[in-house]
Amino acid sequence: MPSNVNRRDVIRGVGAAGIVGLAGCSSNGGGDDGTTTSSGGTTTSSSARTLKQGVLLPTTGGLADLGVPINNGAILPRILLEGETDFTLDFSEQDTQTDANAAQSAAQTLRNSGYPAVTGAASSEVTIAVANNVFIPSGMVGCSPASTSPAITDLEDSGLIYRTPPTDALQGEVLAQVAMERLDASTAATMYVNNSYGQLLSQSFATAFQNAGGEMLQQVSFQKAQSSYTSRLSQALSDDPGVVIVIGYPESGKQLFRDFYTDFDSDVPILVTDGLRSASLPSDVGNDMSNVTGTAPLAAGPGTEYFTEQFQSEFGNEPGVFTSQAFDATAVCLLANAAAGENSGAAIAQEMQAVANPGGEEVLPSTLAEGLDMAASGTEIQYKGASSAVDFDENGDLKAATYEYFGFESGGGIRTIDEIQFTA
Repeated sequence: MPSNVNRRDVIRGVGAAGIVGLAGCSSNGGGDDGTTTSSGGTTTSSSARTLKQGVLLPTTGGLADLGVPINNGAILPRILLEGETDFTLDFSEQDTQTDANAAQSAAQTLRNSGYPAVTGAASSEVTIAVANNVFIPSGMVGCSPASTSPAITDLEDSGLIYRTPPTDALQGEVLAQVAMERLDASTAATMYVNNSYGQLLSQSFATAFQNAGGEMLQQVSFQKAQSSYTSRLSQALSDDPGVVIVIGYPESGKQLFRDFYTDFDSDVPILVTDGLRSASLPSDVGNDMSNVTGTAPLAAGPGTEYFTEQFQSEFGNEPGVFTSQAFDATAVCLLANAAAGENSGAAIAQEMQAVANPGGEEVLPSTLAEGLDMAASGTEIQYKGASSAVDFDENGDLKAATYEYFGFESGGGIRTIDEIQFTA
């Protein structure tokens, strides 16, 4: 993962202009968040102060099927911490509508209300837009639970942008491995949504597949929310590929697969990615989708069981894809805020690796309240989450991840076929 500048060395360079957007969050004489500053300018943290956290996720639009449960995962730490900590938790939930313009407006609302750290966004396209146009210029920390585009790695972000899912540079290799070793495919085609997520994951797969000796026949882009995908399917299937990789979101996937099963007499193996890991997809399409399998980042952290139990208890259903990553994104931001001692994006960014990476007292999702107190008191901690150990590299990406190889249940639901470990 190339980087010309060590992002941790330039966090302090965010500067006054980056903090203006958070004016009112801290002051020399103390503020409504409980922070105080000595005459020497040293901030003293207190567990009686307020931790401000934004949530910027798609509860409407093309990713709503996935976005609502992801949003639930993001707010679950607040729910579990109520009555368990002296900190006051101030959350603001904003809907991106799965649209970059709407998301930037929502992100500006968070900025103007003084939220220094945000869980979000979900779509890579949206995350890149809000990072470049709101988070980075305003000195806000963004920690995405679902954006996987490799383009995020090299953002000139002054150390402000993180993510708890792995980059698609890893998922492309996982897809290639599954295509060749499990589906015995020597030729392949991709169909991808025409945005950063789709383009770069398609290319990541193509590079890994060709490096392993496979032949790429077609890479076919498509637009979201079209009334028909028959012509794009015809192009992807024209050379009789051994496997077709489909990269998209449920809103488009429903129509794409309806067209496939209606217009094509083919049982070609199809691999989908995390964006199409929707338990309702077979019933929405009207087919058991027995020829379709997929890969997605898997919740495999030491706190997975606790998270799952709490999610089910609070929301009444199984957690879905990226829900545990959303929990972890919020948890790390809160711990970094507690360690920073102030609602400042630049100060929180300095603590993101410190509270998550190896070294120090172990904090789990089940001990998050105690972790906040330890972080505020200056104790060295390491957060081990629901989705993974949450070990960030210098670009804010995860160093390692576990992937699920999954299939669809004919009546609705997801079944795990296998788990695949991958390290950057």
